[in-house]
Amino acid sequence: MDQAAGRRARGGGGAARRAERSAVSLESARFIERNIPNFEILNDEALSIIEWNADTVLEEIGVNFPENPDALALWREAGADVHGDRVRIPRGLARQLCATAPGRIIQHARNPQRNVEIGGRSLVLAPVYGPPFVRDAAGGRRYATIADFQNFVKLGYMSKWLHHSGGTVCEPTDVPVNKRHLDMLLAHMTLSDKPYMGSVTEPSRAQDSVEMSKLLFGSDFVDQNTVMTSLININSPLTFDNVMMGALEVYAKANQACIISPFIVGGAMAPVSVAGTLTQVMAEVLAGVAYSQLVRKGAPVIFGAFVTSIDMNSGAPTFGTPEAAHITYGAGQLARRMGLPYRSGGAFCGSKLPDAQAAYETANSLNMALLAGVNFMLHACGWLEGGLVSSYEKFVMDADQLGALHHLARGIDMSADAQAMGAIREVGPGGHYLGCAHTQANFKDAFWRSDLLDYKPFETWDEEGARDTQALASARVARQLADYQQPPMDPAISDALNDYVARKKAALPDAFI
Repeated sequence: MDQAAGRRARGGGGAARRAERSAVSLESARFIERNIPNFEILNDEALSIIEWNADTVLEEIGVNFPENPDALALWREAGADVHGDRVRIPRGLARQLCATAPGRIIQHARNPQRNVEIGGRSLVLAPVYGPPFVRDAAGGRRYATIADFQNFVKLGYMSKWLHHSGGTVCEPTDVPVNKRHLDMLLAHMTLSDKPYMGSVTEPSRAQDSVEMSKLLFGSDFVDQNTVMTSLININSPLTFDNVMMGALEVYAKANQACIISPFIVGGAMAPVSVAGTLTQVMAEVLAGVAYSQLVRKGAPVIFGAFVTSIDMNSGAPTFGTPEAAHITYGAGQLARRMGLPYRSGGAFCGSKLPDAQAAYETANSLNMALLAGVNFMLHACGWLEGGLVSSYEKFVMDADQLGALHHLARGIDMSADAQAMGAIREVGPGGHYLGCAHTQANFKDAFWRSDLLDYKPFETWDEEGARDTQALASARVARQLADYQQPPMDPAISDALNDYVARKKAALPDAFI
């Protein structure tokens, strides 16, 4: 082969590789199954003290179930001491009730290949939840719209490392409050085929979520399987408000999974100490899970812990801190001792922009959650400004880094091929491994490769515009939205969902508060 022909051959191979890298991919990674140990920060004595203290809180101080006479009646019948809205739970009763909750949950997606398992050694990654604002480099910070919501669902669908479509990826403020849950559910159901979350902002909206899921999956299937995971926040400290409990009751009766999650800002909603906060988290989760089992024995539930500390100067929540890590690690141990799936962690940061502060705090939070044994990670990508903002650029930045979590969780391959003794023999002293048979056979999959970050030589980077990570992320957002292809759906199901939404919205006057 002459030199020109050789250059053409090499150039053709390079072109093929570039084409492979730039081709539209709808690949979605399977949920993570850890092959690494969990980080255990508390010894058995410390765990026993926290569990004892949590039972003491339930027995002596109690929890409130305001404006919920049905809940109070269930607790009274179960043997609790009920006075007014206050429920005091005898030592051991809550834990006894919790024993009927399953330790592992299969959540079905409309595409069965996207089904996830929550519990055991698994880790399911879901996007940001709840912000009223969105931000991108072009438009800055603004109130979210339904178009933004749909865009984030599309980005979640296009992201390889996300297993779950999530729930309120942003709050579409251009749609009436009493109707927006219908549009949000419709977006998750039609623009993605990954699992999704139901509405919890009012019990009737939870019921709408169940009814729409029955149109999507079939009534019998929903009656017998879990197709939604929904977030039930406890109004810490020690208060179970009737709106969230009403949603829990709907989902528990329908056999749909609920995350029972205290909403803790340390120093404001819980004690400033790690041990004190863990005690309160444990007491609140025990009472919440126990109540779900009073509603329906065997209802699927997840032990939740959303914890941040507070800046004592400004009063703002802080993220990526050592104290939050300690609490997340400890809560994971408590969840495993209960035999329950565990929700915590996320791409947390307090930064206003997807900058160095955001990166440091997010990296601390993501890696901590992996090591804590989290099974369901809400807010895994897109979180900015303490959860007030869903960021387009940070969504794809975080989603890219979730690939690193997948590879970390694999642990170390000790197969005969991975031991690479043949490669070491082939190369010998003073050689290099770039051309050896083992490298050629494994180079495509040997290392995790970012789809976003820049590793080009300085000259190439400079010639291409010297773009920083936010600029690279903006380009990736535009490319993914341009490449988006809606997953197919049976037209009859699509028509039924659209008709349900149209009828429900027409029957209600608009309400924006």
